[in-house]
Amino acid sequence: MTPAILPGQPQLAYRDDELFLEGVRLADLARSHGTPLYVYSKGAMLAALAAYQRGFQGRKALICYAMKANSSLAVLQVFAQAGCGFDIVSGGELLRVIAAGGDCAKVIFSGVGKTRAEMRQALEAGIACFNVESEAELEVLNDVALSMGQRAQVSIRVNPNVDPQTHPYISTGLKGSKFGVAHERVLQTYRRAAALPGLRVVGIDCHIGSQITQELPYLDAVDRMLDLVQDIEAAGIALQHIDFGGGLGIDYNADTPPAADTLWTHLLARLDARGFGDRQFMVEPGRSLVGNAGVCLTEVLYLKPGEEKNFCIIDAAMNDLPRPAMYQAYHAIIPLSSNAPAPVASWDVVGPVCESGDWIGHDRELAVQAGDLLAVLSAGAYCMSMASNYNTRGRAAEVLVHEDRSSLVRARETAQTCFAGEILPAS
Repeated sequence: MTPAILPGQPQLAYRDDELFLEGVRLADLARSHGTPLYVYSKGAMLAALAAYQRGFQGRKALICYAMKANSSLAVLQVFAQAGCGFDIVSGGELLRVIAAGGDCAKVIFSGVGKTRAEMRQALEAGIACFNVESEAELEVLNDVALSMGQRAQVSIRVNPNVDPQTHPYISTGLKGSKFGVAHERVLQTYRRAAALPGLRVVGIDCHIGSQITQELPYLDAVDRMLDLVQDIEAAGIALQHIDFGGGLGIDYNADTPPAADTLWTHLLARLDARGFGDRQFMVEPGRSLVGNAGVCLTEVLYLKPGEEKNFCIIDAAMNDLPRPAMYQAYHAIIPLSSNAPAPVASWDVVGPVCESGDWIGHDRELAVQAGDLLAVLSAGAYCMSMASNYNTRGRAAEVLVHEDRSSLVRARETAQTCFAGEILPAS
C-alpha cells in the first residue's frame, strides 16, 4: 500500500497496511514497551519549529518553547539542541530545563503565582526575564531581588481583553481571566516597576489563549500591544523586547490554523508598518511545536455492544490522556493495522477508570476487535504533561523516534511508584 500522510500528522503513514511514525512501525513499539504508550516524532517537532524559524528569518527573535505543553526531558532536549529558550511556569520546570541541557539565560518565567522560593531559584539560575502578572507580584519580586543583591529583569504581561475564540478554559486574554495586568492599568504598573530599585524593566508580554485557529485575534492583540509600547516609551521607559506569547492551534479535527511562518509574516508586516520591525521579539509556542508530533498507543480490551451505545473499552484512560474529559476535546483514533477483518461499526471509545467522563472518543467508525491496537492522534501536547495516577494507575511509558530509530525516554510507572512517597503512621 502506498504511504498515506494523515492530516495534521506529517510523519505518520500507513505502509503495507501498518502504521509508521517516521521509519518506525508503531505496533513493534507497542509490543516491546506495552500500552498505553506515548510515541513522539523528533522530525515532526523540528519541522514545526522550522516554520517559526522561517517566519523570523532575518529578525532578532527568540523562540521559547512553552514547556507546560510537554515537559518530558527528551522533548526539552530536542528544543534545547535546536537553540530554543524555554517558557516556564514553576521552579520544577526550571529544574527540568537544567536537566535537559537548556540555557537558563534563555528562560522566561511566566505564571500568576510565583513563590518567593521560586523567584530566588530563578534569580540564582540567571534566567532572562520574569513575565510579571500582577502589581502585587512586582512588589514581592523587588523584595526578593534586593535581599539577594540583584536586579530582576521584568516584562509585564498585558491582558489586552482580546477574545481568542477558543475553549473558555484555555482563553487567557479577556477581562475575566486571572492572567496578566488589565490593559487600563498597564502604564501605571510600568511606572511602578521602573521606580522599584530591585527591578529592571526590559520588555512587554502578551498571551491571549491556546488552540487559536484564526489570525484576527493575534492582529487585534498586536495592535493593542503596540499602542501600549508607544505610551510606555513616551513615559520614558524603554522596552528592549516585545513578547507575543504563543497559543497557535493545531489540526485536531479538520481545524485550519494558519501556518506559523504565514502567521508571523503577516504579524511582522503589521509591526513594520508601525515602525517596530527592528525590535527583539520573543514567542512562546507550545502545542504548535509538539501537539501533532505525538500519538498515544492503546490496546482494545473489550467490546461491549448495547442498545443505545457500543463501547470499545481500551487500556488508556482519562488519567493517561485527560484532554477529552477536561475540555471535551477531539482526538482522531485510528487502527495500527488498516487491514482489520472486523466489520466497521460506531463505537464510543472509553477507558477503564470508574468515571462516566472517562472517554477518549464518541461515535467513532472503527473496525475493531479485542486485542487490536489503536493510535490516538495529536497527543503530543497537554496529554502526558497533565496525566495523573488516578485509580493508582501508573503513568504511561514514552518513546522518542527519529528516522528508523527509537529510544525509551520514560519508563512506565508501577503501582508501587504511585505510593512510594506515602508513609503509614505508627499505630
